[in-house]
Amino acid sequence: MLAKTPAKKTLNVIIGVDTHKATHVAVAINDQGTCLAEISIPPNPKGYKELEAWSCSLGVVQVFGIEGTGSYGAGLCRSLLAHNQKVIEVTRPNRQLRYRHGKNDSLDAEGAARSVLSGQATALPKTQSGSIEMIRHIKIARDTAVKCRSQAMITLKTLIINAPAELRSVLDQINGKVALVRHIAAFRLSKISSTLASAKMAMRALARR
Repeated sequence: MLAKTPAKKTLNVIIGVDTHKATHVAVAINDQGTCLAEISIPPNPKGYKELEAWSCSLGVVQVFGIEGTGSYGAGLCRSLLAHNQKVIEVTRPNRQLRYRHGKNDSLDAEGAARSVLSGQATALPKTQSGSIEMIRHIKIARDTAVKCRSQAMITLKTLIINAPAELRSVLDQINGKVALVRHIAAFRLSKISSTLASAKMAMRALARR
């Protein structure tokens, strides 16, 4: 009678990823907390595929714990979610590892994995897709424009207050912010040989901004 070969035990794997602009570092641990392997990848589609293939080659991937899912890790997060991988957002490095060993990308990646394993990290990342993300993009551009406009207006008012008397007296007679800005934006500039000319140049630049 032939003896049966024992079935190979399936290894459950947790991947922690420390993300940066130029490279991502990943560390794999098993469900007992033992470190298995480490890899560095470029933050691009080819690197994301390499990381996923490497992770799956180690065993059954339970979850990816990723730092910076809203910044440097956003691309990796989207790629993994698109391939039906489970992703957990890790918001801070493991403080005990940092205390014992200092700043290290590999240790930060390991800390991310251990945060998931211990249940400390449980937050699901934002998908950053669909209509919500589209609105966020547009809102960022609008908010920046409004902020720049407000700053320019404050600076313009300061220049008016400190402008030569003959220029300030003319501008003080204009009613309404819109009319004032239009008037200043239409200034005709001459050679900058006086504070009056330089003030008009600076004001026109701000008004047109």
